[in-house]
Amino acid sequence: MVRISNQDLIRLLMENARASYVEIAEKLGVSEAAVRKRIKRLEDLGVIRRYTIDLDPRRLGYEVLAIIGLDAEPEHLLKVMEGLKTREEVVRLYLTSGDHMLIVECWFENSQEFSSFIKGLESREGIRRVCPAIVLERLK
Repeated sequence: MVRISNQDLIRLLMENARASYVEIAEKLGVSEAAVRKRIKRLEDLGVIRRYTIDLDPRRLGYEVLAIIGLDAEPEHLLKVMEGLKTREEVVRLYLTSGDHMLIVECWFENSQEFSSFIKGLESREGIRRVCPAIVLERLK
């Protein structure tokens, strides 16, 4: 009996979440039923939380992609996070333990929008430091 490796299954789903159970089963050398059961189990365990798409923001008209490191006063952190969650430009928001308290991924149609967003962050109460970086190329 061939065992399905969670890592192999997840890798295949990350490459193409729309692949059929039959396609995945063929690649893994197992039955379609085994793939279906394993995926259901991973969903039930919360390992697979949702299926999504991988977009090219530039082809959607976003000229500026930015990763912004942000530090806030501890007493303002929750308010800053909640405010960022509501912003349309914010694609992803991470609470981190690294160099910055928050890492913010944003997409902007042009450099003026980017500049305005950064200035707004810098003038916002509770924000100590804003460290923007423009993404030149996504490598992986």
